[in-house]
Amino acid sequence: MTEPSLGFAAKPDVQEALEHWRRWMESERTLSRHTLSAYIGDVAEFLQFLTEYRGGGTPSLNDLGDLKAGDFRAWLSRLAMAGLVGASRARKLAAVRNLFRWMDRSGRLHNPAVASLATPKVLRPAPRPLTEIDAGRFLGEAEQDREEPWIGKRDRALFTLLYGCGLRISEALGLARKDAPLGDTLRVTGKGRKERMIPVLPAVNETVRAYLDLCPFTLAPDGPLFVGVRGKRLNPGIAQHQMQRLRGLMDLPDSATPHALRHSFATHLLAGGGDLRAIQDLLGHASLSTTQRYTDVENEQLMSVYRSAHPRARKT
Repeated sequence: MTEPSLGFAAKPDVQEALEHWRRWMESERTLSRHTLSAYIGDVAEFLQFLTEYRGGGTPSLNDLGDLKAGDFRAWLSRLAMAGLVGASRARKLAAVRNLFRWMDRSGRLHNPAVASLATPKVLRPAPRPLTEIDAGRFLGEAEQDREEPWIGKRDRALFTLLYGCGLRISEALGLARKDAPLGDTLRVTGKGRKERMIPVLPAVNETVRAYLDLCPFTLAPDGPLFVGVRGKRLNPGIAQHQMQRLRGLMDLPDSATPHALRHSFATHLLAGGGDLRAIQDLLGHASLSTTQRYTDVENEQLMSVYRSAHPRARKT
């Protein structure tokens, strides 16, 4: 057994395979450093479970190839008993599946058992968007009470971009100055380094121009579009803190976060008759089922309007 660079003990043949797997994931460049670290940690926990479960030493590649579906289910059951929610168990299973698929393709072992497992159900909370009225009020107040006028303009431009184009906060803060949304479209690199094109509203153009006109720093074309008080890339925590301050002043719920502006973009488009697949493309969702969550929000809002406004829905 060796203590590898991966940070846990393993048989030499398993250790070699894991090191090649790690390098393969790095070269593919589709996983973030955080996700890569999480995958390696999840596999380490899986191997530790097998060591205890089998009552012997750490497993070899032959041992991994001989695992049955029941062995994998015992591992998932142990995770559930430890209190891990479905999302965490699904992520850990995805890491182990990734490893076994890679070992199959690379000819190291073949074990179809892991592919037969059902993925733990992930109960995602329903999106909690702002109402159209609150979104408008929020954008109108975004630049108020800031110590420097240009900072207020920056905040309003950023939040208008999130709501007007449906960006994730990481996508907006990752924009370079040369990619500023000053035209009709915006090219965004999202999760998995996938690019998408998004139409840009005139209101977004106007707020970004107003910010750039007042920004006291010379922004290099390849440098960040949104900067902090020292001219460096704006930290997402600053934007989150500003939104927290504003929602307190405006008596908005705790769910009013930068990501809620993205939820609001999707929900309001859908309510206005937007096509679900088009909204999927605009948001950069890999699966339509992710976008379909917004139909539940829209239906709930429609029912709320019905119950409060329709004469026959009122109690007599």
